[in-house]
Amino acid sequence: MTAPRIVIVGTGPAGVRAAQAVVAAGLRPIVIDEGRRDGGQIYRRQPEGFQRPYAKLYGSEAAKAQALHQDFDALRTQVDYRSETLAWNLTGVAEQPALHVVHRGEPKELPYDALLVCSGATDRLMPVEGWHRAGCYSLGAAQIALKAQACAIGGRVVFLGSGPLLYLVASQYEQAGAHVEAVLDTAPAMKPLAALRGLLARPALAWRGLGLIRGLRRAGVTVLQGVQPLRIEGSDAMGAEAVVVRDAHGTVRRFECDAVGMGWHLRAETQLADLARCDFHFEPVSRQWLPRIDEDGRSSTRGVYLAGDGVRILGADGAEAAGRLAALAALSDLGHARGQALHAAEAPALRRTLAQMDRFRDGLARAFPWPHEQAAQLPDDAVVCRCEAVTAGELRRCVTEMGSQEVNRAKAFSRVGMGRCQGRFCGHASAEIVAQASGVPVQLVGRLRSQAPVKPLMMNTAEVKA
Repeated sequence: MTAPRIVIVGTGPAGVRAAQAVVAAGLRPIVIDEGRRDGGQIYRRQPEGFQRPYAKLYGSEAAKAQALHQDFDALRTQVDYRSETLAWNLTGVAEQPALHVVHRGEPKELPYDALLVCSGATDRLMPVEGWHRAGCYSLGAAQIALKAQACAIGGRVVFLGSGPLLYLVASQYEQAGAHVEAVLDTAPAMKPLAALRGLLARPALAWRGLGLIRGLRRAGVTVLQGVQPLRIEGSDAMGAEAVVVRDAHGTVRRFECDAVGMGWHLRAETQLADLARCDFHFEPVSRQWLPRIDEDGRSSTRGVYLAGDGVRILGADGAEAAGRLAALAALSDLGHARGQALHAAEAPALRRTLAQMDRFRDGLARAFPWPHEQAAQLPDDAVVCRCEAVTAGELRRCVTEMGSQEVNRAKAFSRVGMGRCQGRFCGHASAEIVAQASGVPVQLVGRLRSQAPVKPLMMNTAEVKA
């Protein structure tokens, strides 16, 4: 009997644990990795030859990063690992499903019996007047510079946004010896009761987060909570030069810098799930559209399983549990005897773990809310889509003058989300602006629909080979 063809996309926490489960069942999966090395974004590995210690590179997450790296190293000979390979399309999902990938300009089609998409997440960004200037980076980009290039994004860095990643990246910079000028959090210091209930689902992790804030303050870093971003000052010649905010007491404060790291939690990378025709649902607390899955990670499309931050933002620990559970569910559905036994034995505990982490996720989303009101307050000349230079005023005109009360219609008129990032950076904020201008809840304006390729391909990409 031919062994089932299992393809795993991603080698972050979810992808590594999924691969580990498939190997434990006696199968050899194909593992697709867009990066040069495993680890994903949160545990991105430093290049070969770099010798920086884990504690300096990953801070409080050092032990988890090292464990994941060591476990994948042990799997390397038991999986078909394809690094620097982009998964860019899905076809034939109803009859003869295949994942389309490209490696160094050479595309291939990978037929599969089960596809495990562990695509992770990217930064969720809210535009600020002046954020299009040179020197403004996402938090993820700031991490990449530190981990993969051994440098900081600037000599005097301000971090602006909200959520645990804001404090983690700032702490990693401080640990690495970079100068952090300030950490400016839009979330209020006093958390609502519903947030505290959720955070108590994982008290040790919540306490660790408070430790990051205390550590930054002990290091002399200014940490403000409850701020309202006003603008990023600078010039075309010099780029970002200062961040101006209104603090929780109403005082306008200016922080000089030469670089800004920005991010408000994460947004799920759902493009492959969209191309697989998976059902989506609107998650009201985080105000974003997410693929619909059952308790084990099965999507609405047969043979497609989703795990990790690409479907639910549960963090690295949650991604590890979700990756293993989704892989075991796939093996069980394929009728694999060893996989069915593992699924029956482990699924109940993994589901309980994920339920606990989902309560914590809800608490985090309430404690560090997405500041959707900020989009409504953007001046008309503020750039929203940096790729296509679309302003907030242009989006509002799409609504008021062209009747574009749906985000994809606004995209057609304005080109918002048509650039290199394909709406990753501007999509959520654009929806908020369209909703505010239309006077309707944001879920009614829809979401930017994904199209292949999910990321740009070279024009000279060769003919597809099987």
